[in-house]
Amino acid sequence: MARLDQNAREQIAKLREQQKAEKQALKDAKKRARAEKKESGRGGQIREIFRMTREAKPALPWIMLAIVLGSGAIGFGIGWLLKNWITFLILGLVIGLMLAMLYMSRSGEKVAFQKIEGRPGAAGAAMSVLRRGWVLKEEPVAVSPRTQDLVFMAIGRPGVVLVTEGPNGRVRSLVEGVRRDVERAVRGVPVTIINSGSGKNQTPLPEVSKTMKSLPKSISRQEVRAVDQRLSTLRLSKPPIPKGMDPNRPPRMSRRALRGN
Repeated sequence: MARLDQNAREQIAKLREQQKAEKQALKDAKKRARAEKKESGRGGQIREIFRMTREAKPALPWIMLAIVLGSGAIGFGIGWLLKNWITFLILGLVIGLMLAMLYMSRSGEKVAFQKIEGRPGAAGAAMSVLRRGWVLKEEPVAVSPRTQDLVFMAIGRPGVVLVTEGPNGRVRSLVEGVRRDVERAVRGVPVTIINSGSGKNQTPLPEVSKTMKSLPKSISRQEVRAVDQRLSTLRLSKPPIPKGMDPNRPPRMSRRALRGN
């Protein structure tokens, strides 16, 4: 009986070890699959940015190649003087590749904004590149059914930011109504209005996110969450959305893709 008990214990121990190994193998397989999917997604984003930018700027591949080779040549020259040209050549090529990717992402960003300019929801798309530290409202908080003017909202360390879409004079009454509602709901929190567009006294779409990030910080991260929760309960009056228009789904741009990462 004792021998049987010993054999049974050994079998159970082996079974447990096998189950543990299978569980770890499954966990490792899932981890590798996630990593491969992530890398595939990044590669796909980079290819899409390259394709889109090349369509608007056919010379893009040659410019990127010139940047890489030029940086490599500079590295080679410095290395030749320091009698270590191999190391500096490799370093120059790596730096050149990084500069070429940066050039592509900046050019891709300009092309992307050119494509969405004038489309309903473009202001919301310009805000969508912001991530850390900001709470972005994807749906417009105010819509004019007659003129199709929009007002989008974001909450961050600078307070509440309202980004308008439409001529300044025409959208003023719409955004001022939202501002009054917000100021009544969260007293003491700064409310900033940014008029997006290409007209006079308007902020171009590529500059919207930069302008928002440059605003002085006025509230803490904890207050950002509190303001968001308070405004989530606020029922801002929004007229019906015009027919044939879907500002609830503005064209979105991946910050990671634009940066070429």
